[in-house]
Amino acid sequence: MIDEFCIFRTRSAGVHCGTLVEMNGLAALVKDARRIWQWQGAFTLHELANSGGAESSRISEPVPRILLTEVIEVIPCTVKAQKNLSRSRNGS
Repeated sequence: MIDEFCIFRTRSAGVHCGTLVEMNGLAALVKDARRIWQWQGAFTLHELANSGGAESSRISEPVPRILLTEVIEVIPCTVKAQKNLSRSRNGS
């Protein structure tokens, strides 16, 4: 999954999306990472990885890179979901 756009669920840092650079045990280095604070229009993270979320979802501005520790789930996204999740929105 290196160089793929994925959704990352962590034990205590929430849900993020971005491009996987490196994975070492439970740690993932992610570039162009956004935090997914809240999502609408998808029941599960699997559905979010397939189709993306509704405009009322809350997705942060990206950071150039982040080291996520305690990653417990990595889900590759479809091109459709990547396009959808690569836009910041504040849920308004």
